[in-house]
Amino acid sequence: MEHHLTILTADPTAAELIAEISVTTFTQTFADSNSKEDMDKYLSKEMNVEKIRCELQDPDSTFFLAWDGPTLAGFAKVNSDVKADAPECDNPLEIERLYVLQDYQGKKVGAALMNHCIAFAHRNHHSTIWLGVWEHNHKAIAFYEKWGYAPFGSHIFRLGTDDQTDILMKKEL
Repeated sequence: MEHHLTILTADPTAAELIAEISVTTFTQTFADSNSKEDMDKYLSKEMNVEKIRCELQDPDSTFFLAWDGPTLAGFAKVNSDVKADAPECDNPLEIERLYVLQDYQGKKVGAALMNHCIAFAHRNHHSTIWLGVWEHNHKAIAFYEKWGYAPFGSHIFRLGTDDQTDILMKKEL
């Protein structure tokens, strides 16, 4: 089956859809490695419709939705106002989330979203793209390395009550 992806910028009306795919993709990726309690606490706090609606209304945040026909296959969220989070990066753009449904992994959806994020960074005159990735998410780390991202630090990511380490990676544009 050939996929014809369309990537669109989300507006606040997409909050429920983004909340749904956020919970699904995050659960598919991380449920086996974390306690149900920590997952439930994180998902209810960070991936609820109201929080995502607020993020969609933030002028410094942009969501890109990857559609395979009528199916939302994945999405990316980028943030422009993140200098304090990555002080060693010059005019940075953060990729806060790049999530793809399990059924679409290995089908170039992540690559299409990454290309879209890079093009957005160029159009908006960013010099660096950076992101945080869980130190145990080896599949994602390999994906980012393939795209030219290199580690430059780490920070703590709290999942429920569990403090985890994210590797910070960046790519100069």
